[in-house]
Amino acid sequence: MKVVEIRKLDTPALALKCNELRAEIIEMRRRLHMGEVQNTRAIRGKRKDLARIMTVMSEQLSKENM
Repeated sequence: MKVVEIRKLDTPALALKCNELRAEIIEMRRRLHMGEVQNTRAIRGKRKDLARIMTVMSEQLSKENM
């Protein structure tokens, strides 16, 4: 997900997407330990997307509090 796409979303939508990504990362890690996942870079990409979403969400929350 690109930052431009993330910035278009509102805070509740970002929180929902954040929870979805966390669940996906947990599932991918479980599959990795079971030996089902071959593409370990996908986990890294999901983690980076999660970090982008959390950054934008914190920016939006700080603007709302001002």
